[in-house]
Amino acid sequence: MNYIGIDLGTSAVKLLLMEGGGRILKIVSREYPISFPKPGWSEQNPFDWYDQSMAGLKELLEGTDRSQVAGIGFGGQMHGLVALDAEDQVIRPAILWNDGRTAKECAYLNGEIGKSRLSEYTANIAFAGFTAPKLLWMRENEPENFARIKKIMLPKDYLAYCLSGVHCTDVSDASGTLYFDVKNRAWSEEMCRICGIQREWLPQVFESYESVGTIKPLLAEELGIPADVKIAAGAGDNAAAAVGTGTVGDGACNISLGTSGTVFICAENFCVDEHNALHSFAHADGKWHLMGCMLSAASCNRWWMDDIIGTDDYGAEQAKITGLGENSVFFLPYLMGERSPHNDPNARGTFIGLGMDSTRADMTLAVLEGVAFALRDSLEVARA
Repeated sequence: MNYIGIDLGTSAVKLLLMEGGGRILKIVSREYPISFPKPGWSEQNPFDWYDQSMAGLKELLEGTDRSQVAGIGFGGQMHGLVALDAEDQVIRPAILWNDGRTAKECAYLNGEIGKSRLSEYTANIAFAGFTAPKLLWMRENEPENFARIKKIMLPKDYLAYCLSGVHCTDVSDASGTLYFDVKNRAWSEEMCRICGIQREWLPQVFESYESVGTIKPLLAEELGIPADVKIAAGAGDNAAAAVGTGTVGDGACNISLGTSGTVFICAENFCVDEHNALHSFAHADGKWHLMGCMLSAASCNRWWMDDIIGTDDYGAEQAKITGLGENSVFFLPYLMGERSPHNDPNARGTFIGLGMDSTRADMTLAVLEGVAFALRDSLEVARA
């Protein structure tokens, strides 16, 4: 039997067709736009996710034995707010994980509600990218849209709903909403009351490896696959990647670099760092993990290469780097604010230490070093 994996990224959806034994048969990628309506804002149209996913599925299955497809699972960008109305129609563009508009709402949650209470209820404190502050922002700034809400979805779970008709999420993705009791792997009634949302707005929670249902009959017919294809709950991108890299079991750790960058540390037992500088989430393997996340990682390099110095030959630029460990130019990589461990959506990128002898190569190296040391910040918190 064959299986399909759908990874809903920030810039593209990636689809993979795999045999049961693990051999990859085909990979397809389809891009979609991202919009920045105001400085620090980041949004996408969920219809673009669905349209490109369906187009990608058709391309993926072309020339294959479609009768062998047995299941579809998901990974994807976390924290994004997808609000649906009574007809399950999208109310507004999704507010993404790297959106920084919720400084006021985070200050309210962390200050007036209190970090200790938030940590008690959810194992985490409020970060600008989390879902709960986005709902508070929407209630304050778009009351007419907030009044229409009947369901709150996360990005990959919106795709799962489109394919299965089931309002669902998994424990790893739910952990990043600030509505989820991570220790007990259930929605927090206290957080629903604090944030003024109704419990029935939240989807049913599954373990990552559980089936939420089967594909809709009309979609099965359109794609030419069996009607009993199972839809699995899947996992948030970092938890899914951790399973894929074998980062399971107590103390296992990985570092991942994408638009954002993360340090991911598995834990056999539930745990929280005393300052809540790291996220404490449920893991896709049925256990837990700690995670430090910086908002701009590989995207800093892309910004520097593409937008500032204007080259697509990354290798040639990096070949000019010399004097590792001797650079006098430093770069703070906070182009979209920062999450872990500083939790400051207003932080911004900075070059310092520039002199008349500074070179383009020095600045290129500084960008790479800035990302590395920002990741080390989270690692040092974990070690402590």
